[in-house]
Amino acid sequence: MTPEEHARKYPEVWKRFTPRETLIRYSWYLGIVFIAVWSLSNLDITWVYFLDAHEQAADLLVRMVPPYWEFFAEIIDPLVETVHIATLGTAATFFIALPIAFLAARNTTPNAVTWFIGRFILVASRSVNTVVWGLFFVAIFGPGPMAGVWSVTARSIGFVGKLVAEAIEEIDEGTVEAIEATGASRLQVLLVAVLPQVLPVVFGTIIYRWDINIRESTVLGFVGAGGIGIVLYSSINLFAWDEVAVILVAIFGVVLVSEFISASVRSRIT
Repeated sequence: MTPEEHARKYPEVWKRFTPRETLIRYSWYLGIVFIAVWSLSNLDITWVYFLDAHEQAADLLVRMVPPYWEFFAEIIDPLVETVHIATLGTAATFFIALPIAFLAARNTTPNAVTWFIGRFILVASRSVNTVVWGLFFVAIFGPGPMAGVWSVTARSIGFVGKLVAEAIEEIDEGTVEAIEATGASRLQVLLVAVLPQVLPVVFGTIIYRWDINIRESTVLGFVGAGGIGIVLYSSINLFAWDEVAVILVAIFGVVLVSEFISASVRSRIT
């Protein structure tokens, strides 16, 4: 059989993965399905409630329409307070997260102990939800926006610090070596060689986090940490769904505006 005849009779079929790689991929798929089924089987879910869930959702929407638009005048102040909580919390994050990021970056931290401390703070901040931080600071400061501001700050430090620390580790070391060659002190090296390289990342991350904090601040009122969440929680408890509809529309509007501002500012920075 000539090579041409062999090629026609036994055409080679290109395959993206080898048999071993295919076996591994399908093993992962089966593992994920098994974990999902196992997790569902261990949850105490009353599946019978799903039978009329669509009817309950439709009834809820009917109760929300038409919204009680006159109620909007009463939520302006809490809505503005929510924006203030997010803004002040984000501003405080900038001043706290930046030095922690320098501690958590391997190329700027003084030693292994300071690196561990910086990383521990970042992990501890991210591991606790904003609402849980809210409960913690309500116990310290009492109910009100002050607890909300520090809840937002405590949660945001880990997010901002981690991204900035990673940006610091990826800087151009040539600039650092050039500044060190002039006999500059460690602080001068950080301010002149490192900080200018990561400032765009810092500002972009801060603006992005502010956008996230706007959304997270809307629920802090559920634990007494100020903002529109207090009014929303009250309306839900009173089954005033027409008021709830107004609050949700107002929150959606604020989040939409914050998203537009965040995208516009970050596009100019980058």
